Amino acid sequence: MRRDAWLALLILAPFAVGGCGGTAALIPAAAIAVKGASKATEAARPITDSEEYYVGRAVAARILSKYKLDQNPKLTQYVNEVGETVARKSSRPNPFRGYHFAVLDTQEINAFACPGGIIFITRGLIQTCKSEDQLAAVLAHEVGHVANKDGINSISQARWTQVFTAMGAEAARQYGGVAGNLVSLFEGSIDDVFKTIVVNGYSRQAEETADAAALTELTKAGYDPAAMVVLLAAMEAKGAGASSGIFKTHPPTSERLAKVKASVGQSQASKGEKIRTERFKKMTS
Repeated sequence: MRRDAWLALLILAPFAVGGCGGTAALIPAAAIAVKGASKATEAARPITDSEEYYVGRAVAARILSKYKLDQNPKLTQYVNEVGETVARKSSRPNPFRGYHFAVLDTQEINAFACPGGIIFITRGLIQTCKSEDQLAAVLAHEVGHVANKDGINSISQARWTQVFTAMGAEAARQYGGVAGNLVSLFEGSIDDVFKTIVVNGYSRQAEETADAAALTELTKAGYDPAAMVVLLAAMEAKGAGASSGIFKTHPPTSERLAKVKASVGQSQASKGEKIRTERFKKMTS
């Protein structure tokens, strides 16, 4: 990993995380400290939730070497509140150290779900949304990827075995909780995840599953799942002929729209939705 990428990991602390409990911050990663290791006795064991989180931290750092964080704390707080609302209704409401949402300062239309619960959404995609329910639909989709462990599952089993063979039991005991150690030892694994999220995209099946999970989360959280239909229709119009951002890494929006529309049908806006839309406009103006 490039030096500027792991340095970005150390500045993740400014993320504001929202919800009913107020705000907090991600703790800066410890200094990198990697020493020799003996052979692991169980190299092929599954990744733990804490290891997934630290891999996700490193992937987030790599993303932050490509994009800048938005500096509007009120918008970041609002996005976290909406994200936490749908995340609590997901099949995985409590990953290690919870969910954290942040806004990227770019007009590119995109969103990224890092392993373990760090989720980014771009200003361009927020501006494509016209209501809180549509914003919730985007965040619910990304939560679906985290809940399904799509990011961490993009690491090949062969590479994961090599990682633990290199780490060894002694090193895992001494440095297993240090993000800097993961940046060095898990470099290939981080590359796997980063390329899947940012460059190549998930499989059609993974995206369809995340869409389906999002509809469930939206319904349980009290949002209108039909907002996802409206958003995808807007994205389809914007994405005509586009080959970057979310349009590069996701299946054709028309395919997603058809499947989602068949699942939710049509619905009328409720009084609550109107209130949420006004709140969305106030927070994003």
